[in-house]
Amino acid sequence: MASVVRMPSVLAGATEAAIASWFVAPGDSIAVGQPLAEIETEKALVEYAAEEAGVVGRLVLAVGDTGEIGDPIAVLVADGETDADIDAALGGEAPALAQAPAPTPAATAPSGTWSMGHRPPKSVVDGTSSTNGHQAGADSRGRIFASPLVRKIAVERGIDLAAIAGTGPNGRIVRRDLEQFLAAQPERVEPEPAQAPAPGQASTPVAADDRLVPHTPMRRAIARRLTESKATIPHFYMVTECVVDELLELRKRINESSPVKISVNDFVVMAVGAAFRDVPEANVTWTDEGMIEHGSVDLSIAVATEGGLVTPVLRGVDGKRLSDVARESQDLARRARERRLRQDELEGGTFSISNLGMHGTLEFSGIINPPQSGLLAVGAAKQQPVVTDDAVTVATVMRCTLSIDHRALDGALAARWLAAFTTRLEHPLGTIV
Repeated sequence: MASVVRMPSVLAGATEAAIASWFVAPGDSIAVGQPLAEIETEKALVEYAAEEAGVVGRLVLAVGDTGEIGDPIAVLVADGETDADIDAALGGEAPALAQAPAPTPAATAPSGTWSMGHRPPKSVVDGTSSTNGHQAGADSRGRIFASPLVRKIAVERGIDLAAIAGTGPNGRIVRRDLEQFLAAQPERVEPEPAQAPAPGQASTPVAADDRLVPHTPMRRAIARRLTESKATIPHFYMVTECVVDELLELRKRINESSPVKISVNDFVVMAVGAAFRDVPEANVTWTDEGMIEHGSVDLSIAVATEGGLVTPVLRGVDGKRLSDVARESQDLARRARERRLRQDELEGGTFSISNLGMHGTLEFSGIINPPQSGLLAVGAAKQQPVVTDDAVTVATVMRCTLSIDHRALDGALAARWLAAFTTRLEHPLGTIV
């Protein structure tokens, strides 16, 4: 029976996403885990892989089209199934494919979607057209090819897309082109029309020498998620001071011969994983139905990008070697900044780490990433006086603040976990062997 592939929930809190590119076309056979498409949201560009095997019968959304989470984006068929079976599987759910450049008459498929037997040329699958074999971002009538997400941002900011050179397939203007244009010409950003303040909310006056910079979709998504977190999760906080001289010396010795460079944050990740092994009852998530007890430690690592914070997930850290943690963390951070993360790398974390120590921040409190139950905020390692055996000495101290969902963990349990983390970080050799 024909199977409908739906727009995945690639990021927590996202309500819609756009097809950035298709890796398959009607008639292609696919296997479980094979990349199907790149999905673009407010915060990232992620690769979506097939969850079942089959043959691509129809691409419901074209490149650049936006759909809500759960909307049909493609249909897989079995041997012998036809367009009638595809229509039956969709049951009238298929959205109209507007905004895509019109293909040539010879390539037009029935009902505006691409099905087997009406396979489009590659330029049409990519969502753009070509003239005389040359790629172009606009057709002979001057239409500009850009994804709906790009058009939406451009409208919000009053930007003329004709001034932007596209680097997407066949010259299509994609999100990164718009971001680079804005970075190069910040003075051209125009203010949004003034809006009436919400009831009970004061309007901030804008002086003559001030400039109102409209919010990006990513910034709006971050604001929405953080507001949701503080409004629905009862936070409480605990602070620990870790003496890390032994850690820094061990890191120095390892990096003298290690093929992959180890960071202080890699030791923090290892200590978090070990602390959850020591206190497994703290590795839980609150739900209205009951408490979820996690079988592994999957950490969301906060990565600062040009558009805002992204939190890719490092899985199973409680069973990884230090070198594996370092290698995988570096790869996730690099691809997060390039907006090339896969769907599965952005979902399913059980706990978060946010490290601002490299920026010199001594101490801060983080906001929990729903639906997780905790976040560890890591400050800078600084030398300061400490008292050891009734004597004052100088040691390198790092302050870490634990944010906890009080519904999931009580104070005593959280304190036990934080003590276990502190011990693990201060005695790193026992943590990594």
